[in-house]
Amino acid sequence: MYEPIRTKSVHTMAAAPEVPHRSREEELDIRLAGQLTALLTVTDELHARATRDAGGTADGAAPDGAALDGAALAAAAERIAEQVARLSGGHYPLRAEPSDDSSPSRTEALQQRAHTLAGNALAVATSRGDAAAMALTAERMEAHAAPLRDRDLATA
Repeated sequence: MYEPIRTKSVHTMAAAPEVPHRSREEELDIRLAGQLTALLTVTDELHARATRDAGGTADGAAPDGAALDGAALAAAAERIAEQVARLSGGHYPLRAEPSDDSSPSRTEALQQRAHTLAGNALAVATSRGDAAAMALTAERMEAHAAPLRDRDLATA
């Protein structure tokens, strides 16, 4: 009544030994490196804004009352880049060129995005059990949450 199937199942082909598979740890390394690279891009953008707002001072320090501290952002960017290099086998990430948009709403959006990315990276670092990455991402979450809290208090 029915003709037998003469071709191999797609499910048995997927389990072929020649297909490379990564371990869970390798997948988490790749994911954490990607999250940290995205955080690095946003941190570089915020650093460029802080430097621009400070009038291009050599140390990038923010003037009194400014929301962005260029020196702290530069140090954080270097620490993030070191973590990405550690996770990527010693390869430092490429750094993006910051945009020219200097609107205050863009700065707030970048702070929110950095906070979200740091939270995502913290979740992956926790899954991976990486204490150095957990400490760095928790620190960055706190640093990017402070301006958002201050803004919420000012509008309340």
